[in-house]
Amino acid sequence: MKAIRVHATGGPEQLQVDDVPVTEPAEGEIRIRTEVIGVNYVDVYHRQGVFPVALPFVPGMDAVGTVDALGPGVTGLSVGDRVAYGELPGAYAEFVTVPVRLATAVPDGLDSGTAAAAMLQGLTAHYLAHDSHPIAKGQVVVVHAAAGGVGQFLVQFAKRAGAHVIGTVSSDEKAALVSELGADHVVRYDQENFREAVRRITDGAGADAVYDSVGKDTFLDSLDSLRPRGTLVAYGRASGKPDPIDPFTLVQKGSLKLTWPSLTHHVLTREEFTARADDLFAGLLDGTLRARIDRTYDFADAPAAHARLEGRESLGKILLRHP
Repeated sequence: MKAIRVHATGGPEQLQVDDVPVTEPAEGEIRIRTEVIGVNYVDVYHRQGVFPVALPFVPGMDAVGTVDALGPGVTGLSVGDRVAYGELPGAYAEFVTVPVRLATAVPDGLDSGTAAAAMLQGLTAHYLAHDSHPIAKGQVVVVHAAAGGVGQFLVQFAKRAGAHVIGTVSSDEKAALVSELGADHVVRYDQENFREAVRRITDGAGADAVYDSVGKDTFLDSLDSLRPRGTLVAYGRASGKPDPIDPFTLVQKGSLKLTWPSLTHHVLTREEFTARADDLFAGLLDGTLRARIDRTYDFADAPAAHARLEGRESLGKILLRHP
């Protein structure tokens, strides 16, 4: 089969098409013939070596396709079923073999592109909004990189919960998108100090939670944007790894809570994975959630897809599709 592999860490040019063997599903696994593959920033981190992976490797953490083979002991899915999977490397390939606990059926009425656009980023936003800090009606939450894939879903989940949302963005085009998704205030962090903006918007009280995927450049100001007993949910480091802080700083700034969670630890069972996916898919079907597709590239054009994502040019999910 054809697969895109990384043999050495570096730029998008390290993504190359190789011929690799098709693997047989083991106990509790299924093999999926991929149709649409998600491109996520974690793929960039893996390719760059920020999150080290043994070389060579096939990147990609989510895809939608058709069940091609079942391993022993698999129940609940059949060969020919259309499924979505997430949270395991190897998606940039014609076939991918995954544990059945990380896959779920795609409902009729939901097209494969939309399902793929929602999968990893939607599941990430789901646990961030429902578990890392359960957003409640009337709360004020700040979403950094609100026009990004996870950010868009966070804005929507927060509004669905009845929260007041402050989104931060870096362009007028992104500001318009985030406003369209329902954000109550949009801050151009490249033009205004977002900490001061949050304090102004909340009359000095601060936010109940800040969702920060930016990292080093925003981390300390994110802490300073919180009300007493507020929560900083850090889940990315697009600008670099934040500097260490003394835990006593959290007391000094108002008995704050700090967490850095991972999707891996929020889909530990098949039941948890499918429950999150079912809620996500239901929202897409009833119109309470939207998945925006930025651009779809042919499978072999993965380097161009990475360059667009890494250049922060995208306004939604980037996908790869087999010709």
